[in-house]
Amino acid sequence: MVAFFDTSQVDPIALQLGELFEKAGFELSLVGGPVRDLFLGRQATDLDFTTNATPDQTLAVVEGWADATWDIGRDFGTIGIRKGDDTVEITTYRAEAYDPNSRKPTVAFGDNLNDDLFRRDFTINSMALRLPSLELVDPHGGKRDLDAGIIQTPGTAEDSFSDDPLRMMRAARFAARFDYALADDVFGAMKEMAPRIEIISAERVRDELTKLILADYPRRGIDLLVDSGLADFVLPEIPALKLEVDEHHHHKDVYQHSLKVMEQAMAQETDADGDVPAPDFVLRFAALMHDCGKPATRKFEPNGSVSFLHHDVVGAKITKKRMRALRFDNDTIKAVARLVELHMRFYGYGDAGWTDSAVRRYVRDAGPLLERLHRLTRADVTTRNKRKANKISNAYDDLERRIVELAEQEELDAMRPDLDGEQIMQILDIKPGPVVGKAYKYLLEMRLDEGSLGEEEATRRLLAWWQNQQ
Repeated sequence: MVAFFDTSQVDPIALQLGELFEKAGFELSLVGGPVRDLFLGRQATDLDFTTNATPDQTLAVVEGWADATWDIGRDFGTIGIRKGDDTVEITTYRAEAYDPNSRKPTVAFGDNLNDDLFRRDFTINSMALRLPSLELVDPHGGKRDLDAGIIQTPGTAEDSFSDDPLRMMRAARFAARFDYALADDVFGAMKEMAPRIEIISAERVRDELTKLILADYPRRGIDLLVDSGLADFVLPEIPALKLEVDEHHHHKDVYQHSLKVMEQAMAQETDADGDVPAPDFVLRFAALMHDCGKPATRKFEPNGSVSFLHHDVVGAKITKKRMRALRFDNDTIKAVARLVELHMRFYGYGDAGWTDSAVRRYVRDAGPLLERLHRLTRADVTTRNKRKANKISNAYDDLERRIVELAEQEELDAMRPDLDGEQIMQILDIKPGPVVGKAYKYLLEMRLDEGSLGEEEATRRLLAWWQNQQ
């Protein structure tokens, strides 16, 4: 079958490589995601090739043409190549065999393209373009499923997921990326085989979850994880949000609310040059997890109401624990957990009002997460009561206005006491140690409460404080 593409749609490096391999007597095909993306009209950024040449033969073919090569993936049949600004990978045909109890596949090299395509995860990723002829090879109906918006496996879903259980999460991730549906047998296999995800390393699960959250339609992917039972093993805090609603409906559906908050937070992401460039994992994941402390803190009050006292603090701890289990880096864990902890801080502002000191503390506690906190707080309003929603929005508008005004007056984002550590040691005639930090904290609290006092007044206050410490 010939794929009717203009050659301008295919990266020139692909055609050049195809001619090199053909001249040397080997097959070469562009395969997987790049072929799928050509049909979708998307720019393919990572080019993957497959060939009947062995790694050593591949190196011989590109010698003198490639600017650089590396063979770190040689054991898996993969050779990396750099030509100009392009970096590509060429892999020998595979026919992988799997140990059902292993986290990683055992690689066996194949000898034909069709076998290689059969071992791939989904039909939409099981298409190839022979090079340089641009003949489409699509033995499993990938183009058909692409047009229908269906995620299907080349063979049986049970065999595919048994070979590599991570493919179950990948199915949800591709559904979230393209807004596609899963074939009935694929979803059925996910439900039946969900416990097998436990043999997959936390790092691989984390990477798939991250890609799902960053996709264009993460709600679809999360729903699939929850409905299939996969989330019970990889992110159990989310299905736990499906709290049984009391008969008087005194609280909202926390699960649906959390998904709505995530979508509303996504809508507030900015362009690449904005304050919170899209897609932003920290904001999205914090929005998804912001109420994860509610199941543990839910309490039915004597008057019939429902409370979730301190669910923000509890939720932050739960979020940290889950993200550590998934092997996220410390900076990402701290950022997401901090947003979860702070997401309730604003409430009450509209009724009671805040002093300048309270506004300063809000900014200080948010630190570099302030712009994300703005967006999370606004996204957390999902009430259908327009009057209530407008009241909250207007109150937050006022808070943001005050933050800007105070920042202009006091350079709030770089707030420091009127005296630094060196000055404190000089004034008190002390050496470096814990006392300096204690004095610095005292001056910082005073600055937050009263604004800048100037060095003279700050010195007087510091000496008075020091006298009380003796």
